[in-house]
This record gives sequence, structure tokens and C-alpha cells, in this order.
Amino acid sequence: MAGRRGRGIATLVAVAVVLGWLVVGGIAGPYSGKLGDVATNDNASFLPTDAEATRAQNLAAGFVEKETTPALVVYERTSGITDADRQRAAADVARFGEIQGVVTPVSPPIPSQDGQALQVVVPINGSEGERIGEVVDQLRGIAGADTDGLTVNVAGPAGLLADLIEVFGAIDGPLLLVTLVVVLIILLIVYRSPVLWIAPLLAAGMSYSVASVFVYYLAKNDVIKLNGQAQGILTVLVFGAGTDYALLLIARYREELHRHERPWDAMKTAWRGAAPAIVASGATVIVSLLCLLLSSLNSNRALGPVAAVGIAATLVVMLTFLPALLVLGGRWAFWPRKPRADQADPQSEHGIWSRIAGFVARRARVVWATTAVLLALLTIGLTQLGVTTLGQSDLFTKRTDSVAGQEAIARHFPAGTGSPATIFTRQETAQQVAQVAQGVRGVAAVRPVTGGQAGPPDPNAPPKVVDGRVELEATLADPPDSDGAERAIRDLRAAVHRVPGSDSVVGGFTAINVDTSDASTRDRNVIIPVVLVVIAVILALLLRALLAPLLLIATVVLSFLATLGLCALIFRYLLDFPGVDQSFPLFAFVFLVALGIDYNIFLMSRVREESVKRGTRAGVLSGLAVTGGVITSAGVVLAATFSALAVLPLVVLVELGVTVAVGVLLDTIVVRSLLVPALSYDIGPKIWWPSRLSRAARNETEVGRAR
Repeated sequence: MAGRRGRGIATLVAVAVVLGWLVVGGIAGPYSGKLGDVATNDNASFLPTDAEATRAQNLAAGFVEKETTPALVVYERTSGITDADRQRAAADVARFGEIQGVVTPVSPPIPSQDGQALQVVVPINGSEGERIGEVVDQLRGIAGADTDGLTVNVAGPAGLLADLIEVFGAIDGPLLLVTLVVVLIILLIVYRSPVLWIAPLLAAGMSYSVASVFVYYLAKNDVIKLNGQAQGILTVLVFGAGTDYALLLIARYREELHRHERPWDAMKTAWRGAAPAIVASGATVIVSLLCLLLSSLNSNRALGPVAAVGIAATLVVMLTFLPALLVLGGRWAFWPRKPRADQADPQSEHGIWSRIAGFVARRARVVWATTAVLLALLTIGLTQLGVTTLGQSDLFTKRTDSVAGQEAIARHFPAGTGSPATIFTRQETAQQVAQVAQGVRGVAAVRPVTGGQAGPPDPNAPPKVVDGRVELEATLADPPDSDGAERAIRDLRAAVHRVPGSDSVVGGFTAINVDTSDASTRDRNVIIPVVLVVIAVILALLLRALLAPLLLIATVVLSFLATLGLCALIFRYLLDFPGVDQSFPLFAFVFLVALGIDYNIFLMSRVREESVKRGTRAGVLSGLAVTGGVITSAGVVLAATFSALAVLPLVVLVELGVTVAVGVLLDTIVVRSLLVPALSYDIGPKIWWPSRLSRAARNETEVGRAR
């Protein structure tokens, strides 16, 4: 009677928990589709407040009635522009001015010196924000399709922003769908059950909905800045990490169902065994991501809390909602391979991993030395990793309209036309600064700004003076997003800063890229050491040792460098990417190290648990045997979910997705399966130094040392 009453209470508790979460999910669900409404993709808004480009933006506000973002409409005919082409462009200019959001007057078509192109600069109200994309779409609609040998493209900062908005618009739908399909297929393969996949996938979806609510309101109230990149990473991270945690809990639950008659008792034991590792794993990722708050870039600072909120929501859901679902499903959830209460040894279900453990025991020193050398050899590929700011033509995996337009501009005009560098200087030194700027290599032309409105400059008008300052525009010879333009900006700043009393400030589109690059370098140098220290502290607390955490971090760092080396070869020789963005190494490090240490946590926490009962070397072999399958499955899930980023036609996200996928697979298959167990086995009890477990004499005699 008491047993039936206990089962009834357990069932009621599980039902209450599930129903409670379903109510939460019903409220939170719609917010996942609203994240795009509060996202921004304006790079300038992510700059540090003390950056020179930011100060230039603040000064520019006083010179214009409205802050504008230029769109460059370029008409090209390689056989030479005709009178009909000029008439068409002039008619388009009149229609451009009628578009809501365009700041008038629009300049007339500017002919190229070779007579093969016309260019129209269309200033768009900068306060329009995400509506800039809509304005650019209208410009493209008016300009029309290519006809009779005349090609028309819309480029410039506004054109680029419109293409980015279109790319990130795919995140809400296609990326989520691809991620769900990938996770579903892998779960079906792993569990070979038509039922069991429902619980982890439903829990992962619940995690994403809950995270979306918090992220939505944080972004809406300007606590964080959400961009498309962070939104995409949130999607794959929640589903990938959530499925990982689910796999770990379900594997432990399956073990305990062999030892307990009642699913509730099996889940209580499984929860106590798996929860510490899951919480430690999640805490490691959360704290590592929050280290991005130390970044000087607002975009990095935004990604940290966004992703951390996602992991926190995932932890809560996976440790409450998922267990309740599994208890309600009982043994039938595993159909047709239902576990029986037969007291079976969990290692008996892991034959292949028991054989791998035996191989590690026989050749421990050879295994860890060989894998370490192979990983070290892969780091040679780092010489092929070009860290640069990707140009507009390199930013997308496909040729967009803005890319085609920028290429046309570069063929017929000074490539920086339409996106000039802006120089703000004192009125009394303006002429000297202009002369110095004109002499800088890479600067095609310098002119004073005579008014704050668009339109052709009047050479006879005096420069506009605001608070004793004037504004100069420096047209660059190279495309504004190229390495050459960035070198010109650095040289230009150095030159005008040397003019005594000028108090010059250089800004503009290219200057934003330069300051972003410098901030990224600073962030890498600050954040990476902090992340390593934080992870070491968490591991020391979890494993109650000092030597093991240091060795684990060393293996993960080696795996990270090997991954970068291998991916550098993939990017260069398979995908034909020109390089990686300045933000890439930091993002890759945070995700690979934080997620890579996860699998070591899963393994070593179980190894320690087994070592207490069996001795260190036997504990290593037992821990590897029982966790090998589930951790490898978790690694495959996470790798596959991050690979889903490849559906977005943006090089930065494709590179990040490929890198995390390759790194996770390398970590689970090589580092966690061979290097770490072999190294731990070879070292023996001393791996737990200085804890009491390191001094347990029985650990040395349980299993002979492999030579």
C-alpha cells in the first residue's frame, strides 16, 4: 500500500512539474520569433565610447541636421554610358528623393573619368535603423534590373547593411528548423527509439523559449545589444548544450533503471549522480561567456549575457522539466529497448568502450604521447590563418548586390567614394590639416564640408564651423572595407594628430573597422587568460584537486590550437575563404574551451566517483567505459548543431560553426577518449594531488602501471 501511495505521489509531482512548464512554454513560446524585432546590426553602435571613431560620430552630430547612412547606386556599361543611361539615372534620382527615409536633395549622377559608370549617392536617415533595409529595397526596385548591357547595383554602407539584415532575417526560421531536424535525426540514431527523442527535443525547445523571453526584454530595455550573430549562436548553443545535458542525464537514468524497480527511485539516484557534472559544466560555460563582459566592444559584451542566459535557462529546464517527462514515460520511453531491473553492470552495455579502455590500459603512455604529438602537428596550420577584417566582398558566401556594386565602384571611381573618412579639426588649422591629409598615401582627395545636407558641394561656399571646428572629407583610394583603406586611416590619423593645436579626430566607415579591430585585439589579450583562470578554479572545486584541472586545461588548449590549425587549412584550401575576422579567435576560444572542458568534466567527475570505489586506474577505465558512448553522442550533437550555422550565407558564422564542429569532434574523439584517460591512467593517484584520494595506497596496486 505504501509503495502504491509513493508511486502515486511521485506521479502527481511529475505531472505538476510538466504542466507547470507547459504553461510557461505557452507564454514564452512566441518570444523566440520576436528576437529579430529587438536586434540591431549597426557596427558603429558596438564601438567603445572612447574609440576615436565614436568621438568622430559625436562630433558629426553637430554638423548635420540628420545623421545619414549613404547608399551608392552605381550604373555601369563597359562600352560607355549613353545619353539614355544618363536620362534613366536622372529620372531615378527624382524618384529616390520621394522615398520616405531618404534625406533630400539627392546628388545628381556623378560620371566616372573613363565614361563607363555613373554613381548616385543617396543619403538615408540614420535614425531609421532596421528600416534602412526597406529603403534600400525600394532603391533597388526603382533602379530596376540590368537591361541592354547596363548593370545597376546598390552598394555603400546602406547596401551592405541591407544585405546583412536580409541574411540575419533567416535566423528566426531556417536556422531553427535546420537545428531541430539535425538534433532529431541524431537522437533517433542514438536511441533507436521512436519515442525517447521526444523528451530531450521538447526540453531543448522549452529552454530556447524561456531564454528568448529574458533576452527579448533585456534587449528591448537596452540592457544588452542583441545582433544577428548573437541570435544565431543562441539558437544552436541552447539546442546543442541542452541535448548534451539530456543525453548525460538519460544515460545515467538508464543505468539506474537496471538497479531500481521504480522509475522515480531510478531518477532520484541518476539526478544525484549526473546533476553535479551538468551544473559544473553549465557553470563553466556561463562564467566563461560572462567573461566577455570584460570586452571593450559592445557586440562582444552582448554575446556573453545572451549566451549565458541561454545556458542558464537550459540548466534549469533540463534538471526539472526533463526528469519529470522521463519519470512519466517510465521504462516505456525506451521502447523497444526497455531496461530491466536486473542489476546488470553498466559496463556490460558498453562493449566497444570497454575495449577502448582496455587498449588505453595496455598502452597508456604511448597513447597519450602519440595523440599529443599529432595535435601539436596540427597547430602548424596556424601559419595559414590570416586574421584580418574581412572586406565586403569577402563577408558573404555568395555574391550579393552590395558586393557587386562595390566591385563596380572600385573599377571606375576612387574606391572610397561614398564612404569618405571624416576629419574634425580646429578652424584655424583646417587648411594645414587638409594639406597634410592630402599627402597621405591612400588618400585620393580632401575637401571641406560646406554644409550639412546632401548634394554636390559648392566650391565657393565657406566651410561650416561648429564650436570652432570644421569637417573635412577624405576620399580613400581603396575600398572602404579593405586592408589598404585601414592602413590609410592609420597613416591619416598619425599625420593629422601631429599637426600642432589641431585636436584632429578621424572617423567614418573605415575608421570604425580600424577601431573595432584594435578593440578585438585588446579583448583577446585580456579575456583569454581570465577564462582559463576561471575554468581552473571551477575544475579545482569540482575535482577537489589542483593537478587534474591544470592537465585538463592544458589538453583543451592544445585541442583548441590544433583545431584552429586544422580549420585554417580547411578555410584556405577547401572553402577558399581569404581569412578570418578579428573577432573570430576570441569567439572560437570561448566556445571551444568552455564546451571542450564540458566533456572533460563529464568524464573526470565520473572517473573520480569510480576512483573512490575502485581505485584511480580502475576508476579511469570504468569512467571511460560507461561515459564513452554518451559523451561521444553529445559531441556529435553539439558539432552537428553548430554546423547548422553553415546555412547562413555569412563567412564569419560559417567559420565559427565549422570551427566549433571540428573542435568538438576532435575533443570528444581524440582528447577525451584517448589523451585524457591515457594521461590520467599513466599518472595514477597523483592526478588527484593534493587531495586525500591522491594518497590512497590501494590505487597503486589495483591495476598495474602500463609501460
